[in-house]
Amino acid sequence: MLTRLLYILPLFHLIRSSPSKQPLCHNDESSALLQFKESFIINNSASSNPVAYPRIRSWRLEGENSDCCSWDGVDCDEDTGHVIGLDLSSSCLYGSINSNSTVFRLVHLQSLNLADNHFNYSQIPSQLGNLSRLTYLNLSSTMFSGQIPFEVSKLSQLSSLDLCCNFDLSSDKFFLQFKQLSLTSLVGNLTRIEYLDLSGVNIFSTVPNIFANLSSLRSLYLHDCGMHGKFPIGIFKLPNLRVLDVKYNQDLTGSWPNFQYLSSRLEEIDLSGTGFTGELPISVGNFGSLIGLGIWGCNFSGSIPSSIGNLTNLIYLRISNNFLVGNIPSSIGNLIQLAFLDLYGNRLTGSIPFGLANMTKLTVISLGFNQLIGAIPFGHANLRQLAILSLGDNQLTGPIPSELANLTQLSALELFSNLLTGPIPFGLANLTQLTFLTLGNNQLTGPISFGLAKLTQLIILSLGFNRLTGTIPFGFMNLTQLEKLALLGNEFQGHFPICTINLKNLNVLDVSDNYLSGTVSICNITSLHIFDVSDNYFGGQLPQCLHNMVQGSKLRMISLRGNKFHGLLPRSLVSCMMLEAIDVSNNQFNDIFPSWLGNLPTLKLLLLRSNKFYGEILESPEIKYGFPSLRILDLSYNNFIGKLPINSFRNWNALKLDKEHNLTYIQVDKSFSVGSFNSFYFYYYSMKITNKDLDTVYHKVQQSFRAIDMSSNKFVGEIPESIGDLSGLHMLNISNNILTGHIPQSLENLTNLESLDLSQNRLSGEIPQQLAQLTFLEWFNVSHNNLTGSIPQGKQFDTFENSSFEGNLGLCGNPLSKKCWNSDSSPPLATISEESHDYSGSLFEFGWKIVLIGYGFGLTVGVIIGNIVATRKRDWLMKTFGMRQRVQKKVRR
Repeated sequence: MLTRLLYILPLFHLIRSSPSKQPLCHNDESSALLQFKESFIINNSASSNPVAYPRIRSWRLEGENSDCCSWDGVDCDEDTGHVIGLDLSSSCLYGSINSNSTVFRLVHLQSLNLADNHFNYSQIPSQLGNLSRLTYLNLSSTMFSGQIPFEVSKLSQLSSLDLCCNFDLSSDKFFLQFKQLSLTSLVGNLTRIEYLDLSGVNIFSTVPNIFANLSSLRSLYLHDCGMHGKFPIGIFKLPNLRVLDVKYNQDLTGSWPNFQYLSSRLEEIDLSGTGFTGELPISVGNFGSLIGLGIWGCNFSGSIPSSIGNLTNLIYLRISNNFLVGNIPSSIGNLIQLAFLDLYGNRLTGSIPFGLANMTKLTVISLGFNQLIGAIPFGHANLRQLAILSLGDNQLTGPIPSELANLTQLSALELFSNLLTGPIPFGLANLTQLTFLTLGNNQLTGPISFGLAKLTQLIILSLGFNRLTGTIPFGFMNLTQLEKLALLGNEFQGHFPICTINLKNLNVLDVSDNYLSGTVSICNITSLHIFDVSDNYFGGQLPQCLHNMVQGSKLRMISLRGNKFHGLLPRSLVSCMMLEAIDVSNNQFNDIFPSWLGNLPTLKLLLLRSNKFYGEILESPEIKYGFPSLRILDLSYNNFIGKLPINSFRNWNALKLDKEHNLTYIQVDKSFSVGSFNSFYFYYYSMKITNKDLDTVYHKVQQSFRAIDMSSNKFVGEIPESIGDLSGLHMLNISNNILTGHIPQSLENLTNLESLDLSQNRLSGEIPQQLAQLTFLEWFNVSHNNLTGSIPQGKQFDTFENSSFEGNLGLCGNPLSKKCWNSDSSPPLATISEESHDYSGSLFEFGWKIVLIGYGFGLTVGVIIGNIVATRKRDWLMKTFGMRQRVQKKVRR
């Protein structure tokens, strides 16, 4: 018996120690999963993750895959076989989830991850509350929309909740919002929460104090939620909090906590783009665990405390765009782990600390737009990893250190708008990784090194407004990645060697204000956006290759202003369908009006001023609604003849209504990113026109500005009534022509008009009294016409001077000395001022005396004599009364 027992015991032990087989997935759950699968289609664009793939594609009830616990993304409990985890993140799912979705039958789920799919803007179903065992829920970047259901707050076991990033970048629209569910209700029930990300959810509330009770909270993300009010300072004291991110809540206020004796465990703090104010206290050095600190775009003031040097674990420090003053503390050199330093856009003074040169892990140094002085201290720096050096818009002096050529990883070097002198170092040609090189607005001298042509990765090359001399290196034309080339405002000479280049990516080309000569050729610039060679000494006809511009050009602005080009406008411009501005002012073009440009859908500026354009403006029947976007037209100082284009006035719809109420400008703007560094450039369209009798240079042109200048031509006939349809006009100048007829009453419809010049024509009749209602009118000139009657009185007309009306013998009333008498009563001779008797009598008094004499010699003869005498006496009389008027004005002043 004992022997038999000895045999049985090992067998019993063997049975107990052998592993049991894991139970299979439950049929009802595998069925629910398959039905969930069938409710979606696979669409690769539904997920943005580059490694996304459809996990559900392999789900099927056959062969070895019959057990759903083996399916991709499905996790089961080892003991019960129930599905407890479902990870379908980045699975290219497209479709809606409704209340009948079978996923809500998986009541044992503890983890649900549906991130990075597209659920077609459907609402988060309230049945989500059925999954009461959930500890992890991730619905980020899922394109859910509408209200977050109250039932989410019932998931009291949650330790991680992520609803981030449900928005549309193109429209800047966020889809999810709190309405039925308040932030207080949500947080009040999630007492076990460790990770909470509600970024991009439209919450629009204060940050409730209840957050300070979440002792388990490790990461809190509330950026871009419309939070407002004062941020509870107690959140900074949460014992387990490592990450605090509330950026992009501009109405959220608060200050940096002054915890004298608290050693915070926070590792990341981002308050950027909020309304936080005040000074950074010395106790900021107590946050010794910080790895990343972002407080850019706030309202912090005062100086940077030297205790910031205690944050020796910092890798990322960005406190740009505040109101910080004083020196950059030398203790910043203690941050030997720092890789990203951004102090851009403050009011910092003093010199750049030499300690920065020894921070060998730095990849970004951005100190631009401050008031820093002294030399650039990186001549002997050991910054082998430095990719960005941005020091623009300071007051740095001295030469550009030639040793910068040792920073071979540099991709951006921005030194613009300083006081740097000397030549451009030849060694910069060794920085073959450069994409941005901006040295403009300094005092650099000498020629450009031909070695710069080796920088074939350059996207922006800006050397404008220096004192550079010599010729433009021919090798520049091989910089095929260039999108902006700015060489304006220097002393370059010779020909502009662009005729053989292949700059297919060029957006901005500006070589104005130099001493360049010869012709211009842009044969192969098929993607050119802006061509501006204004204010040079170019001459001759435009080259043939400009006439042969390829169809589909991306050219947006062409400026040939201020040169000596002649001949015809290139007809190839008609194929540049993206053109927004054409400026050929101050040249010698000899052509008819380019009505063939009327089909350009986005043309906003057409400036033909001071050329030799001629002939009538013929309105082509093929172009029924020509120039649909035209806002500014300048035809002044040419030889146009014929009548003003009536139909054009009727069809220029962009001049009828002013829909632009914000102060935006017509411009080309581009943004570039190099790693975590962003750079922007703006190229504003400029123009020179005559406004309010002054030649005015507009360095920026507002989108809302509307103007027509047809002055100094030979237009004839009447001003068409249809001009009153252009209700968006701010400026109208048709002076110095041969126009006749009356001033149209329809001008009263131009309620935005600020400047109206009809002078130097042959207009007759009265000035419409309704023009007094143009309350924005600042400049008005009808001088030297044949106008009669009384000048409108009141409002803006009380501000115009004599010069606005002189040269019209029949006009009377203020501000002219000639008064208007009421036709229903006799002239009030008895009321003539005593002062007038000091002179030889008024024009009217003298004329009536002669008429009375005429009764003795015949009425007709007397009237004729009276007119002759009054006419001859007119100059003396006008001088006399003009003198009296000036004396009276002087006394009043």
